[in-house]
Amino acid sequence: MPTMHSPTIPNPSVLIPVHPAIEDYMRGLLSQTDHPVLTAMEKIAQENNFPIVGRLVGVFLETLARTVNARRVFEFGSGYGYSAYWFAKAVGPEGLVICSDGDPLNQEKAGQYLGSAGLWDRVGFHVGLAQEIFARTEGLFDICYNDVDKGDYPEVWRMARNRIRPGGLYIADNVLWHGRVAVEDYVDVVPGWTEAILEHNRLIFNDPEFDTFINPTRDGVIVARRKTT
Repeated sequence: MPTMHSPTIPNPSVLIPVHPAIEDYMRGLLSQTDHPVLTAMEKIAQENNFPIVGRLVGVFLETLARTVNARRVFEFGSGYGYSAYWFAKAVGPEGLVICSDGDPLNQEKAGQYLGSAGLWDRVGFHVGLAQEIFARTEGLFDICYNDVDKGDYPEVWRMARNRIRPGGLYIADNVLWHGRVAVEDYVDVVPGWTEAILEHNRLIFNDPEFDTFINPTRDGVIVARRKTT
């Protein structure tokens, strides 16, 4: 009997979920979202090989946040505020995006960039381990966003899932991990990270309290909505 799923691919040279020409086309549609602060943040990322979600995922995050009328967002891992830019736009002047990062220089850069964009007053930026910062917060969140070290992904999911309000979202970046999740043999960036992402994804898709989907854009973004009934 034929299977409904494609077999795992052994040893591909490159595994790109969305053809680069399609992503170029989609980026071309977003020219109206251009902003000097975004351009500066993206230039710094390119020059320093610093990982950011990029324009397509950024617009996706903002759209998701607006869709659920998010006012309270927690970011596990914020870098210098690129993803926070999109969330801060969405939450509005009365909203709050709680950022976390281990590097105080990233906090300083985020203040400069988001301040220039008129968004810094919507952000609470904390330096330290994201999980520890999250543990010091109280209440529910409209969105918990995960972009920490990949080995910590299962732990972050376990921490965050009960702190998301019904109808709220859990979002995580890099869940396709440059195609490693779909191949038999891979070379990991850090030993154990691919296994952690695989576990993380299984946990979420198997959780009966959440509806879950992966958007394959760039490096894969998982979106899990906490059910309301």
